[in-house]
Amino acid sequence: MNSLLKNRAFLIITGSDLLQNLAIWIRNMAILYYIMDQTQGDPVAISLITVLEYAPIFVFSIIGGALADRWNPKRTMIIGDILSALSIVMIITILSSGYWEVLYAATLVSSIVSQFSQPSSVKIVRRNVRCENVQSAIAITQSSNSLFLILGPVVGTFIYTSMGIQTSMVVLLILFLASAVLLTFLPKDTAQRETDNSLLADIKEGWHYVTQSRSLKMLGLVFACVGLSAGLINPLTIFLVTERLGLEQTALQFLSGASGFGLLIGGVIAAAVSSKLNQTKTLIVGLLCLAFTMLGEVLSSWLWLTMGLTFLSSISLAFINIIISSYMVSRIDEHLIGRVNGTITPLFMGMMLMGSSMAGVIMNQTSLIFVYVLSVAIMLVSMIPGLRVQFNDGESTVEGSKQAETEAALSN
Repeated sequence: MNSLLKNRAFLIITGSDLLQNLAIWIRNMAILYYIMDQTQGDPVAISLITVLEYAPIFVFSIIGGALADRWNPKRTMIIGDILSALSIVMIITILSSGYWEVLYAATLVSSIVSQFSQPSSVKIVRRNVRCENVQSAIAITQSSNSLFLILGPVVGTFIYTSMGIQTSMVVLLILFLASAVLLTFLPKDTAQRETDNSLLADIKEGWHYVTQSRSLKMLGLVFACVGLSAGLINPLTIFLVTERLGLEQTALQFLSGASGFGLLIGGVIAAAVSSKLNQTKTLIVGLLCLAFTMLGEVLSSWLWLTMGLTFLSSISLAFINIIISSYMVSRIDEHLIGRVNGTITPLFMGMMLMGSSMAGVIMNQTSLIFVYVLSVAIMLVSMIPGLRVQFNDGESTVEGSKQAETEAALSN
């Protein structure tokens, strides 16, 4: 743990992530409230926010992951933050003319840029953090980001309600520029990148790597089920506040705060005990707890009960995230991290996009409770492939052997 706190690259990446997460939460809250005000709470308009957030991830993650393996990761992340800042300048200018629909573009651009920055961030962590410290590094990063799940909605709500949408956009601009400046202090990247293969060949190599690993295939199915489940309810969370609890829309910040606090506590606990737990069983128990707490959230009509269930749900999610992220970072060859992420991420994002695009329509035709029950059922189904994921060292040898065969075949 002490070595991580002295690791310059890790601290800079963590600081950049914190700035970006705060910016994203301010953006999310401001856009959500503003569009709620403009459309009088139309569920379809609200779900469109999530669709526009995840559609580019589905489209660009494959290409972005492959390019992240070819490009300089430090330079890629800096350019990403600068592009995000420039997009905010454009949005502020257009918004002043009265075209509020341009706010959808803020989510769209940020989502596209992240497909190049996120794999680069993972590569820098993999390259500068020892394998035995990876799980702790992920736990620290998640716990730090969780603070802004607590602070972000509060800050975002305060800025929007007291100063309006324009000021919210200006704050986003400042945060993205600050992140870009911080990233310039990363150590110089001296790693050699192989760019002899075509981009298509690199993408195919990532797909082949995943299909040769049973655990990665099963994780892909888990991601697909969880993505569809999450997609169905994520755009509708605000209706837990307005419909089930009968509160003002700004009370959403309390649920977001409970979620962030749960992730923070869960991350701390997971960092301390996860190495001593059976990872497969922990994954299954986490998915099971997540499903039942989701069901409890929609059935509850009391704010404190809903907040408590959201807190427990986030603790479960923290364990799931750390276990899967540790596997993805430590068990995949560094030169393939971007491509493997670009192969598996579309499964999650594609299904989340499908769920989000249907959420508002299904709710209009049925009810909020029906959508949540459907989401819970899909989450329970994800346990089936989850049981077949192998986290033991034995499979690592097999996968390494298969990867060696793959590289040999590609070179011939």
